[in-house]
Amino acid sequence: MLTYIIPFIILILVVVFIHEYGHYYFARKYGVGVTDFSIGFGKEIFGWNDKSGTRWKICWIPLGGYVKFFGDRNVFSQADHEKILKQYNKEDQEKLFVIKPLYQRALIVFGGPLANFILAIAIFFCIYTFVGKDFTPAMITEVQKDSPAMVGGLKNNDVILEIDGNKVESIMDVAKFITTSTGDIIDFKVERLDQEYLIKVKPNIVFSEDNLGNMINKRMVGIQLGAVNNEINHVKLGPAQAIIHSFKEVYFVSASSLKYIGSMIKGSGDTSQLGGPIRIAKITGQVAEIGILPFISIMAYISISLGLINLFPIPMLDGGHLMFYAFEKVLGRPLSQKMQEGFFRIGMFLLISLMFFTTFNDLKDLGLFN
Repeated sequence: MLTYIIPFIILILVVVFIHEYGHYYFARKYGVGVTDFSIGFGKEIFGWNDKSGTRWKICWIPLGGYVKFFGDRNVFSQADHEKILKQYNKEDQEKLFVIKPLYQRALIVFGGPLANFILAIAIFFCIYTFVGKDFTPAMITEVQKDSPAMVGGLKNNDVILEIDGNKVESIMDVAKFITTSTGDIIDFKVERLDQEYLIKVKPNIVFSEDNLGNMINKRMVGIQLGAVNNEINHVKLGPAQAIIHSFKEVYFVSASSLKYIGSMIKGSGDTSQLGGPIRIAKITGQVAEIGILPFISIMAYISISLGLINLFPIPMLDGGHLMFYAFEKVLGRPLSQKMQEGFFRIGMFLLISLMFFTTFNDLKDLGLFN
């Protein structure tokens, strides 16, 4: 159990700290007072006050964190605009979040997700620079008999160039692009005898083990891959190429996640693959046992997910605040306190419902439900 819990706590501490520091950085940049910087929720384990009056603390429930601004009624940055100015002198009013210009408030809110994306880019950049990136062309060495690949027309010695419009730069990309595809048909562009062909393959959905031994619904086409002329091309990238490929990876993960969420909304996505903290802890522990590099890599992917989810226009998330600011920009005034609280109740219901659903999936994954 400790092999799962300790890596999970380390991952959450880093990813959440970076997220909250993004909020904190822009808040301090624009002169907003910060009263609390918390990693975790609930009762404080330990903490300290800095010279600016911020309470930095670690709390018992390591499933998130928050930055509370000076003058806010709660950690969701709610405040009574009409009353708040009367409570503070002119010097303290300058530290209030709610009176800052709209663009500054938006940047402070956006700072959290932005920091998560920057963390992921930094991790990928370091990996590509110091460890390297694989650019081995993906050649099909075997097409299984009567498989979707054979039915679709894929053949031995085909070199895969693209999958669903995504350029295949490495043999490692093939499984990634097949796994993240959401349509009934997967489009393969291959090179065969110096000519390019577009081949459509309908994958089988097979309930089987992933590389970590977890049972999942896998999209299978029935091919085995190898390197062209058995030549492995793994190279360390220069700074410019490393940053370009880091941005591309963050974009791909974000776009694939949004596409997957869209497929679930339409009813075609596999909701059983949606997991919560328990599944994240399990996978984090399994990956940490493999080595430090896979652990750091999954930290990047979790950071992207946290940044992306927080941009959803759901009250209580950063995206919900940005939605309120969009209304404020259009209306020329903030939404009323009553209306904001109504939206927050809806957001609370949505988040609790999602929490119960993902927890059920997690427990089912552990074999507690059939």
